[in-house]
Amino acid sequence: MDWQKRAAYIRSRHGIEPGWADEAINEDHAVWLTPDPASRSGRSVRVIGYSPSARDVLVVILVAADVDETERPAGEWWGANAWVAGPRDRRIYAEEDR
Repeated sequence: MDWQKRAAYIRSRHGIEPGWADEAINEDHAVWLTPDPASRSGRSVRVIGYSPSARDVLVVILVAADVDETERPAGEWWGANAWVAGPRDRRIYAEEDR
């Protein structure tokens, strides 16, 4: 996961640390929605998962490494955005966790 371009943004806009987003992505019950249903381009993925450090369910938006042929992330994904999950995403997470 490469947050180099968006770490400052998610901290200032949503109060989310990149490490928390990484925890949410990597937790066993994370839900991956491919593509992100809210994506206009269809090139992003929405991950809904729990971050122990944040003590909350987060939504993390990722963009595949191949989206830009001229620049590659340190990993398979660019981290694009992250925020605390709202009611709809919490329902999706809870339903998948059964």
